[in-house]
Amino acid sequence: MSNIAVSFENVTKEYQQTAMFEQGIKGFILNLHKHIQTRSSSSYQALKNVSFEVKHGEFIALIGRNGAGKSTALGLIAGVLHPTLGRVAVNGRIAPLLELGAGFHSDLTGRENILVNGVLLGLTRKEVRAKADEIIEFSGLGRFIDQPMRTYSSGMYMRLGFSVAVSIEPDILLVDEVLAVGDESFQKQCMNKMKEFKARGTTIIFVTHSLKSADDLCDRAILLHHGEVACIGEKQAVYEYYRTQID
Repeated sequence: MSNIAVSFENVTKEYQQTAMFEQGIKGFILNLHKHIQTRSSSSYQALKNVSFEVKHGEFIALIGRNGAGKSTALGLIAGVLHPTLGRVAVNGRIAPLLELGAGFHSDLTGRENILVNGVLLGLTRKEVRAKADEIIEFSGLGRFIDQPMRTYSSGMYMRLGFSVAVSIEPDILLVDEVLAVGDESFQKQCMNKMKEFKARGTTIIFVTHSLKSADDLCDRAILLHHGEVACIGEKQAVYEYYRTQID
């Protein structure tokens, strides 16, 4: 088995800014030649020729300003995005904590959503049922677990989303600013769970704006700036570069 959990090889991710039909379909067709000519100038590169490797068991902080390409990188690792150029290789089961509760259905109860989401994350129905009590206990939702999720607060959504996602015992955990939301108790619960995963040897890639949060846990850091790798390596050196050259 390779020691590399995640590999980016010269990865570029480009988004096309499609022309708006401000003149209607007829106007768009009549001006098709102009739209084709300007198409190349209306694209946006979220990542530009990015290369890095993450070893199994590493806790990596992915840092940078808003719009640096951090969430795009996580989306590529999770497989919800695909590179325009280059290659992304992932070796292991992934738990993406990118948008907690995004797959929940508001008309289903919390308990029913546990089953649906667990299956979507790759577990069998039998596996989800075996873990259900543990998920419910960790979420702290108690009697609300059998209420429709349309009655839940945003904090309750996040608690259940986090509880389901971490229950799959991933090889690779992707965390996108999950600690920046929710109450203090929820943040502490998230942090303790990540410490538990780290002790277990789980690979963790943690997107954050808080260098303090990253410093407590991470082994190395990757700094993205305008879609490119500005600095990568020992965390203190990367933090110092961020503070003095970017921040």
